[in-house]
Amino acid sequence: MTKADSAHAKMVAKKTNCAQTVLTAFCRDLGLDQRTALKLTLGFGGGIGGMGKTCGAVTGSFMVLGLRLPLNGNNAKEMRTAVHRSIDEFKEKFIALHGSLDCKDLLGCDLSTVEGSLTAEEKDLFTTVCPGLVCDAVKILERM
Repeated sequence: MTKADSAHAKMVAKKTNCAQTVLTAFCRDLGLDQRTALKLTLGFGGGIGGMGKTCGAVTGSFMVLGLRLPLNGNNAKEMRTAVHRSIDEFKEKFIALHGSLDCKDLLGCDLSTVEGSLTAEEKDLFTTVCPGLVCDAVKILERM
């Protein structure tokens, strides 16, 4: 089973949020403890804390991109530039597939409101839409 397939299955089973699913898909590659990854990404689901902002699959991907970089001495500016380039590449590919980075746009409802949360639950968006977003994010990362 590929990382993308595994991530998709986790999301359908509602075991983790989007950010958790993306980051944990790469824990072994990154030498990152899965429990730490789950705790680190806990507040990023629902578009950063349920605010409908940047999709958790995207924020989890940005974390993966940062963690993939080798430490380069004390040159923080060089590292920041490198991760920003990777983020730009990821961002372009994700937007080309889905038209946005924002949870609110991707789901078609605003999770920061009671109405939006109810709509997401009623339409089962967390198992019909989110798994595909996570799967695509993981595929993009694997190709990068």
